[in-house]
Parts: sequence; structure tokens; C-alpha cells
Amino acid sequence: MFSLKSSSKNDWKRIAKAFEEILGKNSVVQRKEELLTYECDGLASYRQKPALVVLPRTTEQVAEAVKLCDRYNLPWIARGAGTGLSGGALPVEDCVLIVTALMRKILNIDYENQRVVVQPGVINNWVTQAVSGGGFYYAPDPSSQIICSIGGNVAENSGGVHCLKYGVTTNHVLGLTVVLPDGSISQLGGEIPEMPGYDLTGLFVGSEGTIGIATEITLKILKTPEAICVVLADFTSIEAAGSAVEDITSSGIIPAGMEMMDNLSINAVEDVVATGCYPRDAEAILLVELDGLDVEVAENKRRVAEICRKNGARNITSARDAETRAKLWKGRKAAFAAAGHMSPDYYVQDGVIPRTQLAGVLKEIEALSQRSGYKIANVFHAGDGNLHPLVLYDNAVEGQLEEVEEVGGEILKLCVKAGGSISGEHGIGADKRCYMPEMFTDADLETMKWVRDALNPKGLANPGKIFPTPRTCGEGVHPKAKAYPGVPQF
Repeated sequence: MFSLKSSSKNDWKRIAKAFEEILGKNSVVQRKEELLTYECDGLASYRQKPALVVLPRTTEQVAEAVKLCDRYNLPWIARGAGTGLSGGALPVEDCVLIVTALMRKILNIDYENQRVVVQPGVINNWVTQAVSGGGFYYAPDPSSQIICSIGGNVAENSGGVHCLKYGVTTNHVLGLTVVLPDGSISQLGGEIPEMPGYDLTGLFVGSEGTIGIATEITLKILKTPEAICVVLADFTSIEAAGSAVEDITSSGIIPAGMEMMDNLSINAVEDVVATGCYPRDAEAILLVELDGLDVEVAENKRRVAEICRKNGARNITSARDAETRAKLWKGRKAAFAAAGHMSPDYYVQDGVIPRTQLAGVLKEIEALSQRSGYKIANVFHAGDGNLHPLVLYDNAVEGQLEEVEEVGGEILKLCVKAGGSISGEHGIGADKRCYMPEMFTDADLETMKWVRDALNPKGLANPGKIFPTPRTCGEGVHPKAKAYPGVPQF
């Protein structure tokens, strides 16, 4: 291979040729108009065009691409389907974007040991589709499961409706083949749930591409339960629905999923999806999914209905057949998309609070909405306190994005104050990095950086993510605030 003296802007044609030698010409994207496709992830308000995009198909090709970046000091970012909502796959200036979208093979299905091995570009929902014929399914199910990829789920430690009972992505990853920032290939974990030694698999899941790229992922699959029932209850107040959530969980019932939507969200999904299931005049609805043995589900359905009525539910409906269950869930799964019907743009956050704090925090969010003048729709995983407030605004109006960023920041501070977290499943990325000091001390953050730096000593893997750079929120995270002038200094 020819030599390359530097990675300055004048060298990108030669850099592209170097990648073409490794991956083939059709796996390197360099035309300006094509690069625009990759300038943002699901957090579309923040944009930065990468210098180059490469699309490997194998572990070995990923390793060679990373080695080239390491050799010539090129910052690189891993990207899957681009559905992330925290700017985790947002490019930095003069970077290489390593896109795993063509790594879409399900490599092995092992029903006897309840596991599958997939490449990172495999779509979340494909895993369940692949194993459903054998009577199995894959539990983590983000709302974007029909388009988000397993590699991105691993990077962000994604959750979903069923994480209340079955846990988030990290609880379903047995082992990983990963390419580290120097281009070396390493095996983490294995084919059994518990491995001796340090939990490096747990370290990698949720590391947001800052310590490497997962290229093969061994997942745990679960046996499809004997019975499933979805209960829908509507309430005249969010506080009443929140009290029902508390009482259901304190009763010892562990639903497979428990979701809440407020009136603004209810009407948005009915306008767009028209399920006909959600009463438009309800202040809140609660969706409770129960699964297990048939007799267990029947008893828990009775108890959940009783608890909801005790807390003032007006109407309670339920469904056990797959078609009607899907109809009840349809609106919740489409809630984020439906928000686009209410406003030209929305800014979504992802904070976590203790279930016992639901009513109080939701009241404070409503008060914040009134003070700021921005409507806030609430749709969230009520069972585990994972809030997803959507702040509605118009990006075409000068200054509104910056204002709703501040509103989002205040919501995150509320979550921490209530004993919660600034992220439940979307990750920190570029969007929430400046709020990390709200949760962690300087010593905490420094310790995390030591771990990152041990595996990513040059800082080339997804620079500028997770940790505050600069350290204060006052300088913001938006590119207009020059958060991405180049490779950040640590």
C-alpha cells in the first residue's frame, strides 16, 4: 500500500483509494451529495458531514479499516442504522464513518442452547422473525425495532417495552467479537450467560462506540410464553395512572411491559394511526402486557384490572389474540412518529426516575412546559420509570432549538434530583454529555475516562461523545456552539 504522510483535507482522495484497496470501490462513499445521507443520526437537529464513509462486510474488513484510521490518525465513528437519538453516531469534522449496515447476516441459530449469532447490521425485529418458527423470540424491543440494528442496540444498551421484566440489551448479550481502536480483534464473553473473570462484555455494551466496534454478537433468545394478554386502562389524570403503576409493581406483579401516554400523545397517535382504541378525552392511558403460564396470566389480568379500577380507571379493555394485541400496541409504537403531526420538530429526552416519583416529576414537567411556552408530550416506559418527554418546537424559528435544549436539560436535572438518571436507553452521545456532571463527580468521570483511554489511547474512536468537552453546559452541545471544530482534546 502506498504511504500517506498526513490526514489533512488535501489527502482525502488518497485516503479513499487506500480504503478502496481494502474494501473495494463500491464500499467507499466519497461524493459530497452522498455523504449528506450520513451527516446525522436520529437526532437530526445536529449535523456534520463526514469526510468519508466506508461500508465493510466482515470482521476482517472492519479491522483493516480501523487499522488504516489508526495508522494515519483519522478519527472514526461507527454507525449502524442511524436511528440513535442522542447523537452517538454524529460525525466529527474530517472523520471516517464506518457503517455496518451491510453486515446483515444471521450467522447461527442454536435453539437447544437458546442463542443466535448475528452481525451488527441485522435489524432488531429480524431476530424474532428468524427464531419465531422455533417457538422463540428476542426480548429487547425498542420502538424503532423494525429499523434499528443490533449493533446500535449494543452500543447504546437499548431497552424497549419488555425491558421491565426481561432487562435491556446487556442482559441478552452473551458474547461479542469486537474490533478494538488499534484494529485488533478480540473475543469478549462467550456462549454461556456467566463467564469467569472481568465482565468485559458488560463493559462494552453501552460504551457507545468509544472503545471499539462489535462485529459478531451472540444473543440470548427466550421461549415464547404460553399466554400473553394486554390490558388497556384509561384515566382522568396522569397522577391516577401513576398511582396504578406503583400499586401494580408493589403488588408483586411483574408485567412484561407497562407503558403510559398522556392526552397530547393519545390524540397525536389517533390522528395519525387511527387505532380507535385510545379514548381522546383521557388524560392518560396505561398499557400493561402480562405473559407466562395461562393460569398466571388470567389471575394477573384480574388483579391488574382491579388495581386500575381502584385508582380511578374509567374503562378497561384487554386482548389475548395476537392481532388485537398488536392493535393496542400500534399507537404506542408509533408515538414518536406521530409527534411529527403535532409540530414541525420535536426534541426527545430520555431520563429515568423512581416509579414512586412519577406523579411529582410529571407535574414539574407540565409546569416547565407552561413556563417555557413549549408543549411537552409524555410517552414512556412507566414500569421502569424511563421517561421520553417530547418537546415540540419549530427549528425554522431562530433560537427555538437552543431554548428547547435548555428545557430538555431542565428535565434531565429533574430526573437526577428525583433520584434517577439522565439516560435509560438512548445513551449519552453528543446530546447529553454536558449533563454527566449532574450525576457523576469529577473522580467518577476521570475513572471512566481511564477505562476509555486504556482501550482507545489515541481518542480516535467516536471522539467527543459521552464525556463533557468542554466541561460546562453553558457552551452547549449544538454544532453552532462549535462543539465539533475537529477532534476534541481530552
